[in-house]
Amino acid sequence: MDNSCRKLIFNIYIGFYCSAIILPQMCICSYFSTPSIDQFNKDAGTFPVATNGQPFPWHELRLPTVVTPLHYDLFVHPNLTSLDFVASEKIEVLVRDATQFIILHSTDLEITNATLQSEEDVRYRKPGKKLTVLSYPAHQQIALLVPEKLMADLRYYVTIDFQAKLADGFEGFYKSTYRTLGGETRTIAVTDFEPTQARMAFPCFDEPLFKASFSIKIRRESRHIALSNMPKVKTIELEGGLLEDHFETTVKMSTYLVAYIVCDFNSVSGTSSSGVKVSVYASPDKWSQTHYALEASLKLLDFYENYFDINYPLPKLDLVAIPDFESGAMENWGLITYRETSLLFDPKTSSVSDKLWVTKVVAHELAHQWFGNLVTMEWWNDIWLNEGFATYMELISANATYPELELGACILNMLKDFLSEEKFQKGIINYLKKFSYGNAKNDDLWSSLSNSCLEGDFTSGGFCYSDSKTTSNTLAFLEENMEVKEMMTTWTLQKGIPLVVVKQEGRSLRLQQERFLSGVFKEDPEWRALQERYLWHIPLTYSTSSSDAIHRHILKSKTDTLDLPEKTSWVKFNVDSNGYYIVHYEGHGWDQLITQLNQNHTLLRPKDRIGLIHDAFQLVSAGRLTLDKALDLTRYLQHETNIPALLKGLEYLETFYHMMDRRNISDVTENLKHYFLRYFKPVIDTQSWSDEGSVWDRMLRSVLLKLACYLNHAPCIRKATQLFSQWMESGGKLNIPTDVLKIVYSVGAQTTAGWNYLLKQYELSVSGAEKNKILYALSTSKHEEKLMKLIELGMEGKVIKTQDLAALLHAIARNPEGQQLAWNFVRENWTELLKKFGLGSFPMRMIISGTTAHFSSKDELQEVKLFFEFLKAQGSHLDVFQIVLETISKNIKWLEKNLPTLRTWLLASI
Repeated sequence: MDNSCRKLIFNIYIGFYCSAIILPQMCICSYFSTPSIDQFNKDAGTFPVATNGQPFPWHELRLPTVVTPLHYDLFVHPNLTSLDFVASEKIEVLVRDATQFIILHSTDLEITNATLQSEEDVRYRKPGKKLTVLSYPAHQQIALLVPEKLMADLRYYVTIDFQAKLADGFEGFYKSTYRTLGGETRTIAVTDFEPTQARMAFPCFDEPLFKASFSIKIRRESRHIALSNMPKVKTIELEGGLLEDHFETTVKMSTYLVAYIVCDFNSVSGTSSSGVKVSVYASPDKWSQTHYALEASLKLLDFYENYFDINYPLPKLDLVAIPDFESGAMENWGLITYRETSLLFDPKTSSVSDKLWVTKVVAHELAHQWFGNLVTMEWWNDIWLNEGFATYMELISANATYPELELGACILNMLKDFLSEEKFQKGIINYLKKFSYGNAKNDDLWSSLSNSCLEGDFTSGGFCYSDSKTTSNTLAFLEENMEVKEMMTTWTLQKGIPLVVVKQEGRSLRLQQERFLSGVFKEDPEWRALQERYLWHIPLTYSTSSSDAIHRHILKSKTDTLDLPEKTSWVKFNVDSNGYYIVHYEGHGWDQLITQLNQNHTLLRPKDRIGLIHDAFQLVSAGRLTLDKALDLTRYLQHETNIPALLKGLEYLETFYHMMDRRNISDVTENLKHYFLRYFKPVIDTQSWSDEGSVWDRMLRSVLLKLACYLNHAPCIRKATQLFSQWMESGGKLNIPTDVLKIVYSVGAQTTAGWNYLLKQYELSVSGAEKNKILYALSTSKHEEKLMKLIELGMEGKVIKTQDLAALLHAIARNPEGQQLAWNFVRENWTELLKKFGLGSFPMRMIISGTTAHFSSKDELQEVKLFFEFLKAQGSHLDVFQIVLETISKNIKWLEKNLPTLRTWLLASI
C-alpha cells in the first residue's frame, strides 16, 4: 500500500525518506478457545445481543480459530445501472475443535440464505442444511448456528447467498466514475479491501492469518471486461447477452488481497524475463499514458525476482488506474490498483517528479507481492513487516532505476549497514522462502536476518558454510542472533527516534543517548518523564578529519566513552546518514563542523552534509541548538554543488519563509526574500526553462524557479507570464516544459482571465498530472471568492473529484489568503464532510490536519481547541485532534523562542 508518499494504513504515514514505522499501542485480543454450546446456553447473559434480540455466541473482536477457511468459491454479479450486486459463495472450512457455530465477518451485506454441507453431503449430492444467521454489527460479525455439532478434524462446506449496494466511498466493493472526452459519465465497479473491508463485499474470515485459496466467477455485460487476481480461464455466454468470466484458482492468500474489477478499460501488455504477462489498464482516453508504467513494471519485476531469488508466484500481473481511489495504491495480489496519478505518465504534462513518484509507487506495490502477499504479518500490529520492507525495497529498486538519486535512510537500511549488504539480502531470502504462503511476526524476521544461511547451506554438523569456509561457529551465531533480535526490538517496540549527544574532550568522545523530543525542551518540567525507560541499541558509525576510515560502535547504554586513535579537529557521526538517529555535538563540535564546511565542504561526504543540515534544524526544534547556529551552517550552501544538499537547506529556509508569510510578519518575510535573492540568485539565474539535465538538475530547476516566482523575482515572473500567454493563445496546445508547468500555471492563475481559463482546461484535461498542477495553481489565487468556488466544486464532486477535496483544502490552507477560509469552511460544514468521508477515514484526518496544523498563534490554538471540544461533546473524537493541538503548540513555542533570533540574524546577513 502506498503513501507520501504512499498509502496510509492504520494512519501510519510513510515519508519520502522512509521513516520508522512505530505503531501506537493497540488492544490486541488473544486467541480464546470457543465456548462450548452448553457454556453458551448457561452464560448467554454474558454474551452480546444480536440484531434479532438473541444472544450472539462470541464476544471477542478477533475471530475464534476453531474453524478455518481452506477455499472460497465466489460468484459476483454487479449491476452498473442499478449500482448493486448479487453474489454467492461456498466456503470450504476445516473444523479444528467441535463447535455448534461458525463466526465470520460481514458488513452491510443482506444475507438471503445460508446452508451447510458435510463432505458426505457433497459426495452424495445431498442438499445443504439451513443455517440460522445472527448478526452483531458492533464487531462486524455474523454467527452461523448449525443444527448439529460440527466434529473436529472434518471439512464442511458453507454456502451463502447475499446482496448489497455498491459502496459510495472508496472501500469494499464500490463504484467509481469517469467522464469521456465526449462528456459521457461511465461507471465501473472495483474493490479495495485493506485492512478490513473484504467483509463489505463477501462474508469471510477477514483476518490476515486466515489464508485460503479463491476461485472467482464474475458476471458482466458484453461492453465490460472483468479482472481478478488470476488469469481468466474461460467466458460463458448466458441468456440476455450476459457473460460470465471464470478465473484460475488463486494461491493461498489473505482476504484483504482479493480483488476484482468490472470496467471498460484498455490495456498495454508485455512479458517479463521469467514469462510473466504484465498489463497496465486505464480508461480508454488515458490508454496512451500507460506505457511508462509498463516499462517500469517489467524492469522492477526482473529486479525483484533476482534480488529475492524467488520468481513472482503468479502467471500474470495487472496494474489498473482507478478514477476514484482514496490512497496511492493497493497491492492486491496479481491485480494492483492505483490512483491515476500514481500510475499514469503523460510525457507532455508529467514532470520528472511525477515520473519519480510513479516509479516509487510501482516499486512499492511490486515489493508487496513478496513482502505482504507471499509472506504476510500474523496481525496488523506487525504491519511494518509489510509496509516497512516495501518502503525499503522501493528505495533499493528506485536507486537501481535512478542510481544518482541515492535516496535516504531508514531503520532497515541501518540494519543492512550493520549486518553487511550480502548478509542482509541472504537473510531476506531466507525469511521469504521459509514463510512463503504463510504468516510471520517480528521475531521470525530477526531470526532470519541473524542467521543468513539458507537451509541448503547447512552441513550435518549444523554450521553454515560459504565458499567452503565456516562463516560462524555456534557460539558466535547464538550471540549474534540475540544481538540482532535484542537490538531491533528496541527500535520496533519504542516510539520515536534517539538523540545521540557527542562531546569531544581531547582524544576522548563522551556519548549519551536520549529520546529526541521535538517541541519539548530540556528545561521543560515534562521533559524528564518523557525520557524514562527509553533505551535503544544504536549501531553508531563515525569518521574524523584525520582519515576516511569509518569507525563502528554499538551504543547499548545511556552513556559511553570512546577513545580516538589520534588527534582530530572534528568528528562526524552517522556516516552517509545510514543510521536512524539524530546527533548533537556539544561544546565546540558544531563550530568545528561549520568551519570545515566554510573552508572546504567537500572533505565531508555529500550525504553527511545533508545529515548535518537535517540534524541542525531538528535540534533547533528540540531547543538543543540555537537557530543562528543552524543558519550559520547553511551559509556554505552558496558554494554547494551537490543538489540534494542544496535542496535540503532550501527546504528549511523556505519553510521559515512560509511560516512568516502566513503570520504576516512582514519585516522578516521581506528580509528572507532579500536573503534568498542575494545568496541564491546566481544559481537561480542559471536555470533554464526546459526539461534538460539529470533527474536532480530537473528537480532543482523546479524548486528554484517556483521559489523565485513566489518571491516575485522579476525575471521569473516575466518568463512565466510570457509562456502562459503563449499557451493561452495556442488554445492550450503549446507544449510547456513539464518541469516548469506548475510554475507557469501558478503565475498565470493570478489574473482573472488566466484563472478562469485554467479552470476550463482543468475540466478538459485527461492527464491527472496536469490536473494536479492546474488545481494547485488555482489554489494560489489571492481572491477568496475564487478559492471558495474551488471548495464548492470539490464538495459537488463532478468537476473536482471528491477524492481530491482533502488535498484541495490543504492547498488552500497553505495560501495566506485562504488559510482562514479553509478552516472556517471545515467548521461550518463538518456534518457534510462527515457524510462524504466518515469520521476515521484518511481524507477526514487529512482535512483536519491540513487546515489547522500550520497555525502558530495562541488565538488559533484556542479556536481549534474549542472546536475539538465541541466535536468530542457531539461524540466525534480522533487521535489526530491531540496531534494537531500538540503541533500548533510546538509552532507557537518555536516562534516565541526563535523569531527574535531569526530577525537579528537576517539583519546581520543582508
